[in-house]
Amino acid sequence: MPIHQPQQRTDVRTDRTGVQQAEAALVEHYPRLVRLAYVVLPPALGRHRRVLTAHAVVQRALPAAGSKASSPRVPAQSRRTGAPEGAEGASADRNPPHSAYGWVRQRVLRAALAHERRPGWWPGRLPAPAALRPALPVVWGLRLFPRAGGVDELALDRALSAVDGPVRAAFALHLLEGLDESGVRELLAGAGAADPAGAVRRAARLGRPDRAGAQALLRSGEFDPCTVQTRPSDLLRRRHRVRAAAVAAALCVVAGGLAAAVEEGARGGGEDRAPAGVFAPVLDPAELMRTAAERWADTSRVDFTAWPARGERTDDGELLGRALRAWAGPPDSARVSTTPGTVTVPPAQPPRLLFAGEVDGAAVVLFHDGGVRVVRYAEPLSGSGGAALDFARTDDADVTTGAAVVVSRTGDGARFLLAPWIDASATRDLLAPDTPGRPLEVGPDGVTAVVPRPAAGGACETWPVLRLRSSERIVEKHAFLVTDLGDLTPVHLTYTPKPGRGAPARQPREATSTEALLAWARTACSLRTLAGSGVRSVNNWAFAEQKLPEGRASADWLCTRADTWQGPGRVLVQFLAPAVSPTEPAAVVAGRDDTALCSRFGQHVLAGTHWRAASGRWYVLAAGSRAVTRIEASGAVRGAAGGPTFAVRAPRDADVELTASLREGGTLTAVR
Repeated sequence: MPIHQPQQRTDVRTDRTGVQQAEAALVEHYPRLVRLAYVVLPPALGRHRRVLTAHAVVQRALPAAGSKASSPRVPAQSRRTGAPEGAEGASADRNPPHSAYGWVRQRVLRAALAHERRPGWWPGRLPAPAALRPALPVVWGLRLFPRAGGVDELALDRALSAVDGPVRAAFALHLLEGLDESGVRELLAGAGAADPAGAVRRAARLGRPDRAGAQALLRSGEFDPCTVQTRPSDLLRRRHRVRAAAVAAALCVVAGGLAAAVEEGARGGGEDRAPAGVFAPVLDPAELMRTAAERWADTSRVDFTAWPARGERTDDGELLGRALRAWAGPPDSARVSTTPGTVTVPPAQPPRLLFAGEVDGAAVVLFHDGGVRVVRYAEPLSGSGGAALDFARTDDADVTTGAAVVVSRTGDGARFLLAPWIDASATRDLLAPDTPGRPLEVGPDGVTAVVPRPAAGGACETWPVLRLRSSERIVEKHAFLVTDLGDLTPVHLTYTPKPGRGAPARQPREATSTEALLAWARTACSLRTLAGSGVRSVNNWAFAEQKLPEGRASADWLCTRADTWQGPGRVLVQFLAPAVSPTEPAAVVAGRDDTALCSRFGQHVLAGTHWRAASGRWYVLAAGSRAVTRIEASGAVRGAAGGPTFAVRAPRDADVELTASLREGGTLTAVR
């Protein structure tokens, strides 16, 4: 017998043993693997699809039956199922890559990353090819999503959505799997990531300085696709299933007679009927979802899904049909506008009707498509003007960011449709912090009187805002400010107070206190630069207070952070020197786009500016956030000071480099 025959039988037996061990590892650590896949998968899939895809990725991790080439070969000494029980944060040496668990994890990671990887020839707007493959499990009639977390979990989810798949993978492998940097790089390289080292470096910046807190958030219910909540996706359409089956059969007949349909379309006879047939389930006004009037008071999801349909034309099928058809295929005469990152594709399922009525000479319809967009359709009641379509993102809107929608714009003002949970409304001027607000008239359908818009150009003399108060049926004594920056949804304004001595880091709060209003009075005009950019909220963080040289006066340092619906943020660092007027504009000394700075995931900041004292002498001033223990200057001027503030005499145009030391170690450079 040839000597190579026994070796061949050993290989086959090892393959089979390896598959069995891999299956055991997958079953034992299934929740852990699914959580890893869920974090790595693109957030653009949406929570429902991401939950199902995470399960599908893990369930497809084993090789197909009869496939020997890809079967795991697990050495005898490594024939354990992987990590210890319950060890989501197990270290790398306890999950070696040649173990059964390590092999399964590698395949899960490679498959999850493939959902974001597109070939060079693949159209950029389409999902990656991996995302198009049919896979089990499949759920009909229900929407699945993990349990909702709090503000911190939402902030982490947004930070992860702003980076690519390999960075999310590196972040999860380090915090969930307990791998060190070399282990993460090795795993990413094996999964086909283009730049493993770069992904590890970028992931290291996420969640700082509270990496333990970020680890706890990743292990929370917000990122657990094995513990999900359910909601119906087509509850109102179930009584029409027989009709849907008939439509499906009709579509098959149409497909069989496609040649005849094309010929008829060439003669002009079928031009309008084809879209109506294809989009019939979506374009039928009778299929629109409608929320019960009091639903908002009896649900934990207080957002646009809780809005009832309001307005005097909610039963006007012709108007609603025109609005839906315009959404599916805008005519050439329609004016279409979108906030950045918002798609205009037709709805995949019947949207929710929020409003249909007549406002300022136009018939207006507002739709919500289930969690991502609000769409406004408006057509003139008289004249020959075309219709208008406006699209805006509303991802994970809440009590404040889902509190109002622009229903009409006329001249220098706008009318808003307020959420059903708004109990009181008023207007006030941010540039008049000592002037109380004025009550805002609201109609029975929730539409407000005209609210002046902030001036887009010229002198910045007023800045109107809405002061809204939520009903005590959902939250007690909760008032907040929103302002119109030109998008469909107004922007939520918040304020983070100055750091207290020895106190933990403070969280953003509503900008309704005297301190907050005084800060916004000096920074409101900087909001002009954000107009029309899809901003969700803006926070003023008073990160430092500094005693100025040559006197006892003090100045404040603010970091104004604007978060968009897409996730990336923009910051302006503003210096508030002593001023004669409480509305004197602050000096913008630095700025940065697409950054986590001045958020939960970028809690350290250092900035500097040139300042002239009353004596005429010039100084370089610098200030850092609460964790800064020392600031040093180099370049044209050298100096150092302990603590979070720094001042040194310097020429007016001196070029100075500023660095800071942090309490927990590490250094920080000044933002420019």
